[in-house]
Amino acid sequence: MNKILLINGHEYFPKSKGELNKAIFDEWNEVLSSEYEVKTTIVDDEYDVEQEIEKWQWADVVIMQTPIYWFSIPGNFKKYIDRVYMDKIFFIGSDRYGQGGMFTDKKYMFSLTWNAPEAAFGNEQSFFEGRDLDQAIDHLHKMNQYIGMRPLPTYSIHNVMKETNMAHYKTKLHDHYREVFGK
Repeated sequence: MNKILLINGHEYFPKSKGELNKAIFDEWNEVLSSEYEVKTTIVDDEYDVEQEIEKWQWADVVIMQTPIYWFSIPGNFKKYIDRVYMDKIFFIGSDRYGQGGMFTDKKYMFSLTWNAPEAAFGNEQSFFEGRDLDQAIDHLHKMNQYIGMRPLPTYSIHNVMKETNMAHYKTKLHDHYREVFGK
């Protein structure tokens, strides 16, 4: 895992300018760049699809920093994936559905910001009906499993509209980094 592609999937809205996601994205970039070769993409900026495909092919690990909007990734990030995950490059047809992924030597990690409180996950009485964080985003995991990638543990911060605490988020990010990358 020497080459990492770091993606900021935030989509700008006047009410959601992306400052927190940018801060987390920048912190990941700083932490990772001290040990690894890192390339970055900011989905809201202009990008070239062919260059993005090359970045994905180059990377050992892809870290997707994104807010969760209505229980999924922002529309522009989904559009990015629709444009970049190309047939015959990311996956091929297979006799068994979902078994044609071409990126089996790669891993991915979600780095998420949620407005949902952390206590809403894994609680039978809560909105997610006992689902843990990764079960709540299973559709996103399946998207990457389809192309053959394997997951690394998800980094996630919660209740971000009510309880923004950058010092805590950065400490949690550094702890997650040490856990996942052994650094």
